[in-house]
Amino acid sequence: MFAQTSQKLDKGLVAPYQINKLIAKTGNAHNISESLILPSVSIIISDVVNLRAKETIQVIPLSNSTAVRRIDEVARNSEEELVSLVHSKKFSLQLDKTSLQNNDAFLMACVRFWNGNEMMKEILFARRIKTDTIELSIFEEVKNYSSENNIPMQNIIASMVGRYRGFIAHLKKVIPSVFAIHCVIHRERLVAKDLGERLNFSLLVIIKAVNFIKSHALQDRLFRQLYKETDEDFRTQLLHTKVRWLSKGNCLKRFVILWDTIVFFVSDKQHEERLVDAKADIFYLADIFQKLNLLKKTLQDKNSNFVDVKEVIVSFLKKLEVYWHNIGRR
Repeated sequence: MFAQTSQKLDKGLVAPYQINKLIAKTGNAHNISESLILPSVSIIISDVVNLRAKETIQVIPLSNSTAVRRIDEVARNSEEELVSLVHSKKFSLQLDKTSLQNNDAFLMACVRFWNGNEMMKEILFARRIKTDTIELSIFEEVKNYSSENNIPMQNIIASMVGRYRGFIAHLKKVIPSVFAIHCVIHRERLVAKDLGERLNFSLLVIIKAVNFIKSHALQDRLFRQLYKETDEDFRTQLLHTKVRWLSKGNCLKRFVILWDTIVFFVSDKQHEERLVDAKADIFYLADIFQKLNLLKKTLQDKNSNFVDVKEVIVSFLKKLEVYWHNIGRR
């Protein structure tokens, strides 16, 4: 009897770690386990599997505080395992910065290395940047993390960067032989920013319209009321930000779907005329940036290498020729 109870408790303690990992990945509130997951499991066990649901559920601790603690434990354990691997292996380093809604900046460092016959790519750390984001500050963050975790800097054999090219200069002072490469996706994004005068003007017209709606609480509420009356599929307009690669395409797509509502809502007659005049350009931009978004997502595939990335870009350029030919044929 004691053996059976012990085995049941052990399984009940293993399960929440796996569930909490899923909660962390999806970004849901930690108390979702108590409010949704456990009741759902109880229904499934009672109605489908026909077991004693209450007895089974009681051995699975999934409270909010427990979920927070377990997620932290899993994160620490994953980090310790990864740090122990890079202690003794040569690896390439990839850096990027992401900004959150509260203007906090996080530096993310990914490592890529061979573990036996398997190529591994993992996030080494994500740290809040306390001051500026210049290259020296980025280098100091990487250096401090390596020092705190006893990771030899000489294990870095290559570094891929986007906008932080000055980081390489500081890294080469410590590791002269390090191989540097400019991120292919970042290069492609820089090229995509060169729209030309006419298309760039049309994009500014869009941004001005979106800002007119989103920058004032009253305008935002009135706009939401309007598309409820017009039975639109979306509940808000998206802001475009230069920080996120995919935001421009997503903003344009939403703008085109809500086109009639936005044109009707804009009170400034001059701005309304600019929107109507730029309609063809706006719809074209929405289409082409959706293609660029698809390209960027493909380039970010976890298992892709430089040859795969090159192949994707060459294929995209060939498709552009086909699109151009089809437009010429109307």
